[in-house]
This record gives sequence, C-alpha cells and structure tokens, in this order.
Amino acid sequence: MASTVTSSKNSPTASEHLTTASKNSAAPARPGYGQLLRTRGAWTFLVPGFAARQPFAMLTLSIVLLVQHTTGSYGAAGAAAAVTGVSMALFAPYSGRLADRYGQRAVLVPGVLVHALAGATLTALALGGAPLWALFAAAVPTGASVPQIGPMVRARWGVTLKDSPLMTTAAAFESVTDELTFVVGPLLATALCTAVHPAAGLLTEASLTLVGGLLFAAQRATQPPAGSADGHTRVRHASALRVPGVRVLIVTFLGIGSVFGGMQVSLAAFTESIGEPGLNGVLYGIFAAGNMLSGLVCGAIAWKAAPQRRLAVAYTALALAASGLWTAHSVLLLAGLGLLVGMCIAPALITGYTLVESLVPAGARTEAFTWLTGAVALGQAAAVTVAGQLEDRFRDGAGFLVPMGGTLLALVTLLALRSRLATGPRGRTVARGVGHRAPAAVD
Repeated sequence: MASTVTSSKNSPTASEHLTTASKNSAAPARPGYGQLLRTRGAWTFLVPGFAARQPFAMLTLSIVLLVQHTTGSYGAAGAAAAVTGVSMALFAPYSGRLADRYGQRAVLVPGVLVHALAGATLTALALGGAPLWALFAAAVPTGASVPQIGPMVRARWGVTLKDSPLMTTAAAFESVTDELTFVVGPLLATALCTAVHPAAGLLTEASLTLVGGLLFAAQRATQPPAGSADGHTRVRHASALRVPGVRVLIVTFLGIGSVFGGMQVSLAAFTESIGEPGLNGVLYGIFAAGNMLSGLVCGAIAWKAAPQRRLAVAYTALALAASGLWTAHSVLLLAGLGLLVGMCIAPALITGYTLVESLVPAGARTEAFTWLTGAVALGQAAAVTVAGQLEDRFRDGAGFLVPMGGTLLALVTLLALRSRLATGPRGRTVARGVGHRAPAAVD
C-alpha cells in the first residue's frame, strides 16, 4: 500500500494532464517555411538542385522552339519533343530505383554528362538540317538522361530531417519548388530562343543540368545511404508499380502532363499567329505562376477532408478549367484561363504526392515519385505531338483541345477507380498538409 501511495503522489494529476494537453494543442502543429529553410545543410542541395531541375521545365519548350525554327513545322517540333518526353518517362522510374540501390551520386554523375552531350548533339543536328529520324535518335538519350532531381531532393530531406515535424513542411515546399521551375524555365527558354538564338534555350538547359547536377551530386553529407530511400537500413521492396493506387495516380498525372504539353505548343502557335512570339513565355509564365501560388496556399492549409476526396474535387476543377481554353481568342482571356488552370493543377499534384506517402513503403517512394514524374513527362510528350498536329492542320487554337481531352479522360478513370486510393486500416490519423511519413495513431 505504501508503494501505491508514493506512486500516486509522484504521478501527474488529472488536471495536470489536461493542462499539458492544452499546451500541446495550443503549440503550432506545423513549423513554417522559414524554419525549414534554416535547417543546417539544406541550402547545399537546394540551390544546385533548383538549377538541375530546369530540364523538366525548359527541355520540351526549347526543343519545340528550335525544331520549329529549323523545319517550319509544329508537327515535327512536337514529335521531336515527344520522343524526348517518352524517353524521360520510360527511364525515370529505373533511374529512381538505381538511385535507391546504388546511391544518387552513382546515377547523377554519368547521367548529367550524357545529358549534356546528347543535348549538344541534338542542337547541332537541328541547326544542320538533319532529317527527322536523326533528331529522334538524339532525342532518345537526351530524355532518358534527364536527372530526377525532385525525388532525390525529397529523399535528402528525409535524411536531413529524419522524423522531424518539418517533414510535412518540406513536402509542401518541394511541390512549390516544382511549380516555381515552371515559372522560371519557360520564361528563360522563350527569352533565350527568341532574343538570343533558337538554339540558346536547349544549350542553356544542358549547361544548367551539367553544372547543377554535378554540384548536387557533390553534396555527400545529405545523400541517402545506398540501398535505402529514407536513410535507414538496406531493405528490398517490391516495385511501387505493383501498388494499385499508384497506377491510378499515374493515369491522373498523365492528364496533368497533357495540360503542360498542350499549352506549350498551343500558346507558342497562338502568339506566333498574332505576331507576338515573345508573349509565349509570358502567357506560360502566368499559367505556371497560378500553379505555384496555389501550391503555396495548399501547402499551408490544414486539410480535414480525406486526400482521395480532395484529389477528386481538385481534378474536377482542373478538367472544367482546361475545357475552356480552346474557346479563348484573345491574350487577356487566355491569360485569365491559363491562370485558372494553373491554380487547379497544384492541388491535384500535391494531393497525389500526399497519397504516395501513405500508399507506398518508404524504401520504394523514390521510385514511386519518379513514376509520377515520368507520367507527367509522358502525358506532356503525347500532348505535344497531338497538339502540334492539330495546330498544323486546323490552327485557330485546336491544340487546346488536348488539355481538355486529357484531363476529362483522366477524371473519368480517377472517379471510377478512386477506391484503389484507400490506404487500408491503420487507425485514425491526424493529417495536416502533405508528405506524412509516420501517421500518428489516435485512440
């Protein structure tokens, strides 16, 4: 009995428990972006990583502008860009898997060297008036060697932060950074191709990839150990593609890629038709700015709705917005609709990445992220091809039908198979923001 009394005296009272819980609930549940960026060592991989991400935003548009200049055909330009995108989509998941197994440096160093050489070769062939099959031959290694920096940066955050509550903020920050590249990249590519030289965009893209990729690979302190995507022990995992929910997400990301590709070609054709090719980068930048700003907001909101429902709502809004693009016949109207479409894309992208965190084991997430990145690239490649053909044959904004068709088909698939995005019984979880690695069970 004495021991019981002593234990009772030393244990917290019920009121103390309530006071502690109250204090915890009053504390900020999620640190902000400022605290994240003050993380030691973060800038050593963020800055070179941002430069090395530019291929995804610059590559397709740079090829379209260069090949269209040398051949006079949007169809040929779209086909060359499409080959690059398909190669990127097919090789991206294997690049992610190799990085998980052998380490990021082992994949990045040879990859960026090949990419720079292939990009320079493609440029020389285009300027030399080479046949289309030769451009295709150079486009394959150019796309296949694009470094998968986004998934690699996400993996490095896992090593740098480990189980810190900043992980959710880092996931949101990465989504916003992806969108920011689509503001900077197209503007830079268009400015270089129209004001400097038609080949300047592709050559600059290759140079940024080479320098940024090598500097990123040199940051060994934050690199995940080989054999693990999250910095823990070496564990073998099945392919992320075997997860049914990942396959559904791949379809939805294909639709998102159709928006990027369709708008790149169609905006270029529209601005050329009105005699203002320099506006192409501005209009695409407005579209990407809406994407980025919406991503900032989404990453800061404490969502209460389930991610499956959020994805369905966001994708419905995206399909409706994209369906109005082909009706726009003025710069102002196209800018407004482009901004709206961009604002609808970010919630779908971020929610898709959120679902990966809960659907896929940690050791296979880098591969899963690259599957989604590859799906966007593949959708973009297909859209560039189809939109280019439509613009060559029909003009008058016919290429804008591609984003509408792509998003509507993906939406139907998503709504029909949304049950596959369920994460299974894990107990109730407290969800806030994006990028959860360890859901907290609630009794």
